Amino acid sequence: MGTGSTQNGRDSKAKRRGIKAYGGETVTAGSIIVRQCGTSYKPGRGVGLGKDYTIFALIDGKVQFRNRTIDVVAQVAAAG
Repeated sequence: MGTGSTQNGRDSKAKRRGIKAYGGETVTAGSIIVRQCGTSYKPGRGVGLGKDYTIFALIDGKVQFRNRTIDVVAQVAAAG
């Protein structure tokens, strides 16, 4: 039996993975920083790792990338 071209036409929908907040950006607690498949990026200080390997902010602050580790550094309020 031959396999015709009409039987090959299927594809999966896009998963919309990738970096959602870049280094230096300010995020709030609960914000998604990276959606990934596996641990391409590792969680550092101030971030959590979801069961689907999503990295999210645990605190308000600025995103910081170090090698393949992601941190959220808390912002210090300026004295007025």
